[in-house]
Formats: sequence, C-alpha cells, structure tokens
Amino acid sequence: MFPVISVRDVSASYRKNKVLNSVGFDIQPGTLTSIVGPNGAGKSTLLKTLLDLHPKLSGTIKFFGSTYTKEKSRIGYVPQRGSVDWDFPTNALDVVMMGLYGQIGWLRWPQRKHREMAMHALSEMGMADYAERQISQLSGGQQQRVFLARALVQDAELYFLDEPLAGVDAATERAIMDTLKTLKSKGRTVMVVHHDLQTVEDYFDHVLLLNRTVVAHGATKETFTKDNILRTYGGTLRWMGEKLG
Repeated sequence: MFPVISVRDVSASYRKNKVLNSVGFDIQPGTLTSIVGPNGAGKSTLLKTLLDLHPKLSGTIKFFGSTYTKEKSRIGYVPQRGSVDWDFPTNALDVVMMGLYGQIGWLRWPQRKHREMAMHALSEMGMADYAERQISQLSGGQQQRVFLARALVQDAELYFLDEPLAGVDAATERAIMDTLKTLKSKGRTVMVVHHDLQTVEDYFDHVLLLNRTVVAHGATKETFTKDNILRTYGGTLRWMGEKLG
C-alpha cells in the first residue's frame, strides 16, 4: 500500500539544539496514529517540520508521493490551542470558514454554500448554537471543537492534530475522538500528538513513540509495550499504577 506520508532521515533544531535526529517512518492510509513521547521529545516540532512551519536540517518528506507544497490542499492541521490568539475579534463561524479559503479565494466573499458547509461542520462538533459567539468567549473545550470543525470543513484526506485533548472536558474528549474515529472509518488518515499514555490503546490503532528520534512505530497492540515505553521515556515511569524500570 502506498504510504500517505514517507519521512526519511529528517533532523531539525532550535538554535543550536537538535530537537529531531534522523527521524524516519511511513504512515499508511486509513490509520489513526498517536505521537507519544516525553516533554521536549520533539512531538510538536515534528508536525511543524512536516508542514513546512519549521525548517529541517536534513532529510526528505513526501505526502502522497509528492511535496507538501503540491499536496497541502489535501492536508488539515489543528495546532495546539495555546499557540492561537484567542483574542482575535472573530466569531466561531468565521473561524470555521477560514478552512474554506482554498475554495473561496482570499479576496472573494464566501457564498451561501460556504456558510452552510461551515455550519454543518459546527453542528458535527456540537457547536452550531455558538456560531455567532466570539471565540474569546468560548471555553477551552469549545475553542478546540471550533478548530476541529475548521479542519473538518476542508474535507482533507490527511489530518494532523497537536494535543487536541489537552485541557478539555470529558464530553469534548469523547466528541473529538468520535470524530477522529469517524474520519478513519471513511478512509482518512489522522496523526495526533497525544499526552495520556492510559488512553493510547483505547483511542489509536497505531502509535509512534518519539524521543528526538523514532523509538518504535507500528500497530498499537504490538508496539505500545512496556519495554518500548520505557525506552522512550527513560528512567523510571509510573504507568497504569505500575512502576516501570
């Protein structure tokens, strides 16, 4: 099966500190993959490097056998909530319609069909009643739902999400994971930076264990083992009430 993403020997740094070192992996279509690793492991940097938001020092990155520039219309991205300026004066509906600018055109007004598409995406995330609400007035979980709706309205084939479950309530977490599993059932490919080791096995069918380089990658049942977790996190780690290492 032709990989959706093919990464070979990718390295990246912040100033003089190498954050990613010879990272390589393939992602197959229709998979729901978590990127797991300790703080400072390079998880967010990996997403940004893949999406040309951070420069790489070396290596190759292919999407659908081509470059990000040529294939970016097929790719959706939800950044970390903390990296967004939530004081920007706009409402939830306008934020979602930003995901349609590729169809609308940057200097053209959205049409009725674009508004209907955005409203449908908000409805899927349980946020239709908040369409006219300023994003600064929404809770953290509601803001995350709006940003996921913006990604959904793109109707992409590949989605990247950077810690979408961080700091959200239980209902929002369920809604987000239900949405991601629905995308997978439709043959879409999803990669998620994730921080909760206890839910990896329940939420994801594949896992990529990262600590500046790829420690292990594959189907969750075979890859998400105590040994691989210990190799990724190092030292001692408490997981599921049990001390590892």
